[in-house]
Amino acid sequence: RLTGTVEKPPRKRKSRTEFALKEIMSSGGVEDDIPQGERKTVTDFCYLLDKSKQLFNGLRDLPQYGQKQWQSYFGRTFDVYTKLWKFQQQHRQVLDNRYGLKRWQIGEIASKIGQLYYHYYLRTSETSYLNEAFSFYSAIRQRSYYSQVNKEDRPELVVKKLRYYARFIVVCLLLNKMDVVKDLVKELSDEIEDYTHRFNTEDQVEWNLVLQEVAAFIEADPVMVLNDDNTIVITSNRLAETGAPLLEQGMIVGQLSLADALIIGNCNNQVKFSELTVDMFRMLQALEREPMNLASQMNKPGMQESADKPTRRENPHKYLLYKPTFSQLYTFLAASFKELPANSVLLIYLSATGVFPTGRADSEGPYDFGGVLTNSNRDIINGDAIHKRNQSHKEMHCLHPGDLYPFTRKPLFIIVDSSNSVAYKNFTNLFGQPLVCLLSPTAYPKALQDQSQRGSLFTLFLNNPLMAFLFVSGLSSMRRGLWEKCQEYLRKINRDIAQLLTHSRSIDQAFLQFFGDEFLRLLLTRFIFCSATMRMHKIFRETRNYPESYPQLPRDETVENPHLQKHILELASILDVRNVFLESTIDDY
Repeated sequence: RLTGTVEKPPRKRKSRTEFALKEIMSSGGVEDDIPQGERKTVTDFCYLLDKSKQLFNGLRDLPQYGQKQWQSYFGRTFDVYTKLWKFQQQHRQVLDNRYGLKRWQIGEIASKIGQLYYHYYLRTSETSYLNEAFSFYSAIRQRSYYSQVNKEDRPELVVKKLRYYARFIVVCLLLNKMDVVKDLVKELSDEIEDYTHRFNTEDQVEWNLVLQEVAAFIEADPVMVLNDDNTIVITSNRLAETGAPLLEQGMIVGQLSLADALIIGNCNNQVKFSELTVDMFRMLQALEREPMNLASQMNKPGMQESADKPTRRENPHKYLLYKPTFSQLYTFLAASFKELPANSVLLIYLSATGVFPTGRADSEGPYDFGGVLTNSNRDIINGDAIHKRNQSHKEMHCLHPGDLYPFTRKPLFIIVDSSNSVAYKNFTNLFGQPLVCLLSPTAYPKALQDQSQRGSLFTLFLNNPLMAFLFVSGLSSMRRGLWEKCQEYLRKINRDIAQLLTHSRSIDQAFLQFFGDEFLRLLLTRFIFCSATMRMHKIFRETRNYPESYPQLPRDETVENPHLQKHILELASILDVRNVFLESTIDDY
């Protein structure tokens, strides 16, 4: 730590700190008149500020994949920022008088701490860190740390403020704080208007695009749940205590647990915000528990004692990949595979434009059915501008089923939401490890309003099955009381689906091996509910309108089970939409 006295030739960092100190001191009065204690306070502050910026900038150089290398570096960065934050609180008056500390500079420190918590959430998938990020971002707004920025003739400071708003909005979206999001969007809109009016900058179009993206993201849900006063109810789709059907006595299931997930979004034209498509956002929430308050559990990330750890199970670790190239996707996949603990599952979720084979293949191997699009780092028009030198060559910018074969050496759970999802139906389990693929319909009925830009119907069923059920039933809003009644009935349906699966005599054992994990159990029961609903719906009449799976489920015991069909009709009756569904499939129930 610097003391303000120079005993050795200064290092580069030290000289920069002292140069800044001299500038500040001389502008505030005669340097010699400043008491030694106050001089040391400013020096220490400059050092901490300098050190914090170095460490923060170094975060960019850490590898994005792998779960071990970054933790100690994050811990050191948190340490310095914690000291810096406390230091400026304890010595605010001296820093105001001698350093000329401005409120926007305090806001910058708080914003960096918010960013640290957010990135810690991305690295760990622990939702409680989102609450911590929110508290710092919220404090900046409540205390108006950035309010004076607009009075300074420095566009780069205003951009800091705009970026703060964009980051705050992302955190609020992830916490489902939609009321706050709407207020922030209005404030951001005013700030952008003021910024572009005053500085006439080239990034006006980019900032307006940010506004358009978040506005579309907020409106992605096709159904509104309303209170009696017509205000919108914010529903959370993370795993709650009562979320997954409980395992009952006599249910024999595997002991595998979901440890890692790759969530990949590469759909053309789907609504997105901050490199997060609607589908990615929904699947991310389906793989997380409701956030807890961190304050009672730990002092800072990475430093908690084992005795203080939360009693509930952790969320699976996630990688969020927006429009990755094949090499990026494979790198992250290999890192997840390498670090997967024993008795654990790797989940791969693909929401992507389909890539279809051209020409007739002589064989029917794992590279002959096409797959889903990976980013080619060049413009793609409707996913079709894909050129091959020769018809016999396979598409390079595509994740083929065969590309995943090496990773089936460990338990693998795959979800494919794509117009060519059926390519993954032709899987072969080479290594005898548990392997399941849940595959979306490849097309939806024309009579169904096209919602693909606002997210896929299949993923909506896996994230919020009741909202998806309402949408296919033609409903766009619902009262809270009825919503809660239907949610309770849906929980009963899930319990019955769990019994159907575990009591089935002909089901493939892979499904049961995954059924011990809460997240996978919920995804499997929702998949069956989705498939059964679509098969009973009057306008879903083509085979391509139905989800499929590898291995195949025994239909008569699951998706076409008369007991389950009766439940779906009862749910439709509660909503007064029974006429949308076929009755004849259960006449002999």
